[in-house]
Amino acid sequence: MAHRIKAINTYRPLLEQGNTVQKPELIRAASRATGIVEGTFDNSIKELRDQILVFCRAGRAVKVDGLGTWTPTIGLDGTLDIQYRPDAAFTYGLNIPGVFSGTIINRENIGKTSDELIARWNEEHAEDPVTIME
Repeated sequence: MAHRIKAINTYRPLLEQGNTVQKPELIRAASRATGIVEGTFDNSIKELRDQILVFCRAGRAVKVDGLGTWTPTIGLDGTLDIQYRPDAAFTYGLNIPGVFSGTIINRENIGKTSDELIARWNEEHAEDPVTIME
């Protein structure tokens, strides 16, 4: 008997992850787009990082419109961390119809329910069906 999560994960839509953009590539692209010299752009990123850290060390969240909010947090063991919540502009910009140029695996299953994905699993894996426990 297969688990629900195995069936759902097999057929749910997934984004194919390309190579991660590293800082030098990002700086080159931003430099070309803005006309700011790469070294200046790199220094600006470092300074922004350092200032966010200074404020978080003081127990203050930092909100940058268009980028997001960095909030200091503390774990049960006393370890400090920073939680990042992206600005809504990221989600809105990512979800503009027709702009995503990456690859979606199982695109045909967008909008299907977990029950529909499980039904497909059961059709294709009769020897290992997902059964609903009540």
